[in-house]
Amino acid sequence: MAMQCVSKVELTISCENLMDKDVTSKSDPLCVLHLNVSGNQWFEVARTERVQNCLNPKFAKKIVIDYQFEVVQKLRFAIYDIDSKAIELNDHDFLGEMECSLGQIVSSGKLTRPLLLKNKKPAGKGTITVIAEEIKDNRVVNFEVDARKLDKKDFFGKSDPYLEFYRQTETAWQLAHRTEVVKNNLNPTWRPFRIPLQSLCGGDMEKPIKVECYDYDNDGSHDLIGIFETNMKRLQEATRVSPAEFDCINIKKKQKKKNYKNSGVVSVKLCQVVKEYTFLDYIMGGCQINFIVGIDFTGSNGDPRSPDSLHYISPSGVNEYLSAIWSVGLVIQDYDSDKLFPAFGFGAQIPPNWQVNSNIMSKKLVLQVSHEFPLNFNPANPFCAGKQGVVEAYRVCLPQVRLYGPTNFAPIIRRVSGFAQQALQQQTASQYYVLLIITDGVITDMDQTRAAIVAASHLPMSLIIVGVGRADFTDMEILDGDDGHLRSPSGQPAVRDIVQFVPYRKFQNASREALAQCVLAELPQQVVSYFRFKKLQPSHEPNPS
Repeated sequence: MAMQCVSKVELTISCENLMDKDVTSKSDPLCVLHLNVSGNQWFEVARTERVQNCLNPKFAKKIVIDYQFEVVQKLRFAIYDIDSKAIELNDHDFLGEMECSLGQIVSSGKLTRPLLLKNKKPAGKGTITVIAEEIKDNRVVNFEVDARKLDKKDFFGKSDPYLEFYRQTETAWQLAHRTEVVKNNLNPTWRPFRIPLQSLCGGDMEKPIKVECYDYDNDGSHDLIGIFETNMKRLQEATRVSPAEFDCINIKKKQKKKNYKNSGVVSVKLCQVVKEYTFLDYIMGGCQINFIVGIDFTGSNGDPRSPDSLHYISPSGVNEYLSAIWSVGLVIQDYDSDKLFPAFGFGAQIPPNWQVNSNIMSKKLVLQVSHEFPLNFNPANPFCAGKQGVVEAYRVCLPQVRLYGPTNFAPIIRRVSGFAQQALQQQTASQYYVLLIITDGVITDMDQTRAAIVAASHLPMSLIIVGVGRADFTDMEILDGDDGHLRSPSGQPAVRDIVQFVPYRKFQNASREALAQCVLAELPQQVVSYFRFKKLQPSHEPNPS
């Protein structure tokens, strides 16, 4: 069979003349990219950052997507005005969208089109521009940068400085990276950051790079502090002992003042070019993806004998739990050589000890609920043979347990964390664990679950949550740390995003492949982010064949 032609493409997105939906300020746009899998089924691929108070945003976050020549890949770029912490996109003002194929962007290199409303009418004068560039260089540049004696721009304070790095193209300067804002500080130190070498200079070490320093303002009218130009050859001379230093020059200020020197000095203390390993590098280098399943057997699912129950197995032999197991297992089993998957249930009473006497004096019987029992009822060997083994264990287990509650996630997350902790001791990029939890309801041990996830973010593991039924899953969205704000009850932040939540109801009429693609969309990046976090290279060089 002929191999598909697949390459990585980086998309740079900008908009102009967006509609203004805010009364006292401007819109705060964010772009969401959706991919059409089959027919009318779309799923979210990625999001840019939110740009505050701006009708002409240049999004700094690049979106990387696989380009397949043989497949028509339909894309939808949707722009939203994000003014609240609401999870659902429909809760935010819609500013317009543009649909096209990835092939159209790739063939033109730069595609500009008008934004349309849902009724296909123009979204005001709004337009979107998407630039595509094939990624041929997997090197990245690690930076450590600070500054001193920057100009004071705020009347009641100092300045809130941030940096923008631009790459020179044939026609214009293209934004490559934007740092975070350091509040009220004329001598800021920015957090270490990384920029793909191709985004920064196209791999040309002598190509000009422009750096602009701004004072951030909430109303979007950011004040320019100064600018300098350099190149990678000069930047790479930087060391912590001998930084590469650049005068920040404000041309307007220089023209007005005869003795003008600069508007501050930017000091680059580290500029290190390193090879960036991909998900395939790790997989082909020997990394095993270990798949674990957790199934919700709480009473809120309903009596499995009733057609109204989420655990009811239809005459055709399916329900939402089985569909989720099958869809995800179908993809992930190919990355596990032994295909032995531990499978657990939670929130049920299990045989033979249905109840325990917890108070002899009062003679009260207290029901015993298990929050991490093996589906095969074999604690010494909870493994099932492939996705089919998990399905069979679930079918056999279902009529033997009593659905109860509450819905506690923390015990099973800690159980899998124990597996991952053992792999951590090897200090190699050889094992990664993926826990799939399928649930119908709201978590009742949220504080403990948050703490367990934050602890697990230090381990080689990810958590995928599929919500079945029509419950309010707002709390689940909180755990999906795309915004990087997940913290334990004690305030400890997660070191990386390890949670992906997907409501099954969005895929009831879609193919199994569509559900699997959405559920597993973030997994490759989560695997890579862990091994980068631990500075681990692939266990061995991938086999060229």
